[in-house]
Amino acid sequence: MPIHNSDVERIFNEIADLLEIEGANQYRVRAYRNAARTISTMSESVVDMVEEEEDLTELPGVGEDLAAKIEEIVNTGGLKQLEELRSRTPAELTKMLNVAGLGPKRVQTIYKELNVTTLDELRHAAESGEIRKLHGLGEKTEQKIIEDLEQSQQEEERTLLAVADEVVEPLLEFLRGLEGVERAEAAGSYRRKKETVGDLDILAISDAGEEVISQFVDYEDVEEIVSQGETRSSVLLRSELQVDLRVVKKESYGAAMVYFTGSKAHNIHLRNMALDEGLKVNEYGVFKDKEQIAGRKEKEIYDLFDLPVIAPELREDRGEIEAAQKGELPHLITLEDIRGDLQTHTTASDGRASLEEMAHAARELGHDYLAITDHSAYIGVTQGLDADELKEQIDEIDRLNEEMEDFILLKSIEVDIMEDGSLDLPDEILRKLDLVVCAVHSKLDLSSEKQTERIIRAMDNPYVNILAHPTGRRINERPPYEVDMSRVMDAAVERGCFLEVNAQPQRLDLNDIYCKMAKNRGLKVSISTDAHGTEELKFIRYGVYQARRGWLEPEDVLNTRSWDELKRLLKR
Repeated sequence: MPIHNSDVERIFNEIADLLEIEGANQYRVRAYRNAARTISTMSESVVDMVEEEEDLTELPGVGEDLAAKIEEIVNTGGLKQLEELRSRTPAELTKMLNVAGLGPKRVQTIYKELNVTTLDELRHAAESGEIRKLHGLGEKTEQKIIEDLEQSQQEEERTLLAVADEVVEPLLEFLRGLEGVERAEAAGSYRRKKETVGDLDILAISDAGEEVISQFVDYEDVEEIVSQGETRSSVLLRSELQVDLRVVKKESYGAAMVYFTGSKAHNIHLRNMALDEGLKVNEYGVFKDKEQIAGRKEKEIYDLFDLPVIAPELREDRGEIEAAQKGELPHLITLEDIRGDLQTHTTASDGRASLEEMAHAARELGHDYLAITDHSAYIGVTQGLDADELKEQIDEIDRLNEEMEDFILLKSIEVDIMEDGSLDLPDEILRKLDLVVCAVHSKLDLSSEKQTERIIRAMDNPYVNILAHPTGRRINERPPYEVDMSRVMDAAVERGCFLEVNAQPQRLDLNDIYCKMAKNRGLKVSISTDAHGTEELKFIRYGVYQARRGWLEPEDVLNTRSWDELKRLLKR
């Protein structure tokens, strides 16, 4: 049974959740969460590290005890400690931690007082008025629980793009290595780089469909065979991701790739255009009467309509075909356009690497600059900086910059926006910084009017430059807070502020719709990783994917500039 880094991450996070519900020591809980985060951001497989007998304790946040647990997971596929915790505390209680208004203590209270162990039981308890009777909860919390459960029931939980990445590359490598397979590629929402993936569509070129399918269903990560035919099959992987493989002939590959990449709306638009010209387009090719006239390559499909091949990220039928007809498709930003990163954290707050380590890793990626934006002190769990500690960091960054050539660390902070719109640090320290990133981390349940006014008042501060993760969402975990993004964007343009595209796979905030909305207003964005360790600096690609889906070009993004150019843009 193959073990992925995401398996270790999931086990450690579940242990942390169960320990938290039990009321365990917070330092112990945090140790598991830190280790889970370290492993989730690694490019190297923990399985390879164990097999090569590398020292796991060299990983940030992993001591001897956790290293031994990682080895146990790799060698056995599980962890005895987790089974013991599950025997004491129902595992489904951890799902309640994602319900609005519930933290570990409240979940523990509901479990002990009402013997509620599932989300269905929680819903029944809330709807019958039992929650409000519990100490420390009340009617407002009860209503919030009902609303959140109703919303989550309507939303299908999908796989994060970054988690799908971990599965896709080994699977494609396996398929490409099979005899008779000329080519294998991923299509669907994965190819369009949507932030989450439903089912994973894979296309393979081969004349030996049945043999390819029989080997595919024996792939080591397959948990269940949903269907199996001569040229197509669906399986469930251990990660619960469904993979649909279709084996096609070479002469149909381009048409199949367009069809299975989607989106459905984009394809319908193309089909209707084809019908107007007396043609039929499907996954097998382009046909005039019964004769196939195109379909070997994607370009052949778009050539029918005198269109350039449209980037997969744009294929959502949001005006991309009309733009292509007018020769007005955007020249989308690429990873190579990025010159630096404008939100990162170090061990000075809740990061896992030093200033020097972050700088070295950023230079290795080819960056020219890196903004150090450790948290301010308002949210205690981030162990943030007060004004005096920030002053010390400023001096340390100045010393490092004197030693480095062709690279600069930018002095910055991720300062909390208070409920009244004021900032968690005084202006006299903010004015000493190269740029100021502000963010909402508390009071996420304010009304849209209050949240919007709060953010705009923060941008009134003349030292604020960038609003981080502007809607506060965490994909599959927490919906965006209520805020009028049109007003926020207009206010940012008026004040010379900018918004962030946060590249953390769980955030990807701004979403693609808001990226395009910002572009239409002439509002530039930063693409930042919010990295809390050196490996997370590589998340920049997910921010670039999101920006591409939002039609953004290099000139729409702050950190495609040199530092001298960026400095002029940041000046208010």
